[in-house]
Amino acid sequence: MARACDPKTLTVRQLMEDAVVAVSPQTTGLAIAEILSERNFGSVPVVEEDRTLVGLVSEFDLLRVMDEDRDLRQVTAAEIMTSMVVTVPEDMPVKNLIQLLQDRFLTRAPVVNGDKLVGIVARRDIVFGYVKALAKYWP
Repeated sequence: MARACDPKTLTVRQLMEDAVVAVSPQTTGLAIAEILSERNFGSVPVVEEDRTLVGLVSEFDLLRVMDEDRDLRQVTAAEIMTSMVVTVPEDMPVKNLIQLLQDRFLTRAPVVNGDKLVGIVARRDIVFGYVKALAKYWP
């Protein structure tokens, strides 16, 4: 967004982060925990080599594994991921995105084009985009 616009016209494409850190199904739980800790993420998408989204591993998934006394070094993303992931398309209006996030109690959602991961959008991105859309000047 280069200049002020009506926030009601924003789409997911305009707000999403397209440089998404993702892991493969073979990534260990410990490696995922390190990524989440070091980057201050709450979850990480799991993708095939061609960027097909196959799941999501969240802090909750890691906590579940630890609570079961399983070793994070011995489990893979494929074993612990949530495979039924709520996704959104790039062209979704932000108003619809807000409703989806609220209805499903989500913090963020992967953005897909078909079944390929192209970005991720979080509640924070919506708030930032709204402020930026209303700004007359953005440094």
